[in-house]
Amino acid sequence: MIGIPEAFARSTVEREGEAGAAWLAELPSIVDRLLERWGCAPDGQVLHGGVGVIVPVRRRDERTAVLKVSFPHPGNVHEPDAFAAWGGRGAVLLHERDDERFAMLLERVRTSTLAEVDDGDEVVTVAGRLSRRLAVPAPPGLPRLREQADAWEEQLGKDAEELTHTLSRRVVDTAVATVRELGRVQPDVLIHGDLHAGNILRADREPWLAVDPKGYVGDPAYDGGTLLKSRALTFLDADDVRKAVVRTLDVFAEAAELDRERVRRWAQFHAVQAAFWGRRHGFRIARGGSWLDRLTEFADRMAELLTDRSP
Repeated sequence: MIGIPEAFARSTVEREGEAGAAWLAELPSIVDRLLERWGCAPDGQVLHGGVGVIVPVRRRDERTAVLKVSFPHPGNVHEPDAFAAWGGRGAVLLHERDDERFAMLLERVRTSTLAEVDDGDEVVTVAGRLSRRLAVPAPPGLPRLREQADAWEEQLGKDAEELTHTLSRRVVDTAVATVRELGRVQPDVLIHGDLHAGNILRADREPWLAVDPKGYVGDPAYDGGTLLKSRALTFLDADDVRKAVVRTLDVFAEAAELDRERVRRWAQFHAVQAAFWGRRHGFRIARGGSWLDRLTEFADRMAELLTDRSP
């Protein structure tokens, strides 16, 4: 049986409680049954992401792959559907799937990610080009982002009223306008849904391939917003934050062949969401203290900056 990484086990229990502990107890036997079913043998150290374990394996024909088993969660349901729709075009190949166990047998790629690349323009260009390739006609049955629009607007109003914050009314109203004008009518296009440099890995079949999609259907410019939000820490110590943000918007929009204004608007929406989320829940890298205060203040600054059409 495989060993469960201690850090993964701890974070799963902290996040999921008793349900997480029960799933962890079953996980080694789940992996064993899947290895036998798909004719695989472990072939390296067990890795993990935020919600699942990654077991490098070798198949009976000596081809390499990875077995991914995720904690059962609504956010993981459509990951294999996205991989199936892409068929390896810009993303890792899906070999096998077991939806009941939230398990997949996937193409093995390298462990290094686009986040390790120092050249910011290269990071954004690669992500933009992948975003363009992943934007394909969506198969039926996948969650439509437009179905979240009412909840987005309601939460923005609730956060603005209930939380102590420094965001101007204009900034919040701009985010609400994006929901009303862009959020409720979106194309039937498959997008990644959680596009950031950590979800883009080096590979051999192609230089870079995407992993961990949400399998949403909607505006490809939404992914530009998620990418820019994920780049926020790189802007934190920039000599000229506005210039850095403008550059990122320009490079991504050109590489993804998207309307820059739509990318900016979705990025502003994501920044406002992040500013409120940090106040309610903290961030993954900062749950409290001065670091959380600094990140929340910077999220406010990003939201304000992106509200102007000029960035």
